[in-house]
Amino acid sequence: MTGISIAVRWALAGALVLGPAFGGLAQDAFKSFKQLDSTAKMPKLNAFSATPGNPNAMASRDVAMEARLTSDGAAMQEGLSWRVFSPIPGEDGKLPLVASSEGGSADFQLLPGNYFVNVAFGRAGVTKKLAVPAEGDMEKQVLVLDAGGFVLNAVAGSDAPIPQNKLSFSVYSSEVREDGERGLVMSDVKPNTIVRLNAGTYHVVSEYGDINAVVRADIQVEAGKLTQAVLQHKAAEITLKLVSQPGGEAIADTAWSVLTGSGDVVSESVSAFSTMVLAEGEYTAVARNKDKIYQREFTVKSGENKDIEVLMRYDPQLAGVKDGQQVSQE
Repeated sequence: MTGISIAVRWALAGALVLGPAFGGLAQDAFKSFKQLDSTAKMPKLNAFSATPGNPNAMASRDVAMEARLTSDGAAMQEGLSWRVFSPIPGEDGKLPLVASSEGGSADFQLLPGNYFVNVAFGRAGVTKKLAVPAEGDMEKQVLVLDAGGFVLNAVAGSDAPIPQNKLSFSVYSSEVREDGERGLVMSDVKPNTIVRLNAGTYHVVSEYGDINAVVRADIQVEAGKLTQAVLQHKAAEITLKLVSQPGGEAIADTAWSVLTGSGDVVSESVSAFSTMVLAEGEYTAVARNKDKIYQREFTVKSGENKDIEVLMRYDPQLAGVKDGQQVSQE
């Protein structure tokens, strides 16, 4: 896949800003893009075999095929899946598969006739109608995928890294259907995974944790290019603890509820430590332990992970002060 260029983009709260390539990172991404599906090329397969000893049987033709990401790009050497179908549906209504190959360029032995040839590169693909003549020269078949790809990642705040096990992406089509929804292209895409798609615009949704930290961005896939997109989450990881005194041990068997500033419950759990990712904003932590209720208001700031202590006693000197001072009510 010589000739693939690397485009690097930064997605900030749904906006994309062009930036320079990341040096060694770009080279690594290029290498991965080229070798992600480095399966060995299969030997050429016969679609049909002429009947031995039958002089009237038609001879199969050698058909060579190659695929390119762009019309002026080099032939791709790895990562391709080739499928050749008969145009006549079978009893099940599907087009019969007569030959296949994995790897780079492909060579097939095909009897004269018509076929459909499909080549796929990840989620990108193209299909071409092929006519194999009984006589005359058979030119090499070149299929242009018009495809590229992107690698997704995200940060919290300006540049705080996010653990990969707490981050996932979904890719949707850019068009909105009549029902107001977008078509799902891929779900549960992990960070730093190369996604290969036909050129076009895609709507990407990033989820940090499993509560309310969600950001969206439209990302352009350009033919022959690998784009690196980094989305920015305005969220942080919070750990709630019920304690008898500041800095004390967390009290076990505590039931937790977290409410937004408008009173909506966004999380409920039972544990000594309740850890969650929350979008930036105002919240109230409610702790229940042995038929008593304690609570504390707190603020989540983008990229600032912290522990929130809820005291089991009320300190009148701290009344009315929040975020690190007034921590409880009994």
